[in-house]
Amino acid sequence: MAHRIILTIRQRAALFDLPTDETSLLRHYILADDDLEYIQMRRRTHNRFGFALQLCALRFPGRLLAPGEVIPQEISQFIAAQLGLKPDDLMGYAVREETRHEHLSGVY
Repeated sequence: MAHRIILTIRQRAALFDLPTDETSLLRHYILADDDLEYIQMRRRTHNRFGFALQLCALRFPGRLLAPGEVIPQEISQFIAAQLGLKPDDLMGYAVREETRHEHLSGVY
């Protein structure tokens, strides 16, 4: 059976791309105190950062981050600032495939 394309590239982007404008970041990606407590349970800096990103993406736009997905700089900076980190601290995240799976099970 042939694969049908229902949405255009632009429509898919509008639904699934991570928001980078300031209004959307403030609306969707501010971490609450209980979020921060849960994030701090991760041992390493890059795992805390990656877990926070997965949590934010799952909340909005409602999807998981794909392996190797490039995170827009605006998002990295916004979340890093809330965690007291630098955007480069994400570099070692999910080197082990198991880490990503463990974090995804904790996000649900």
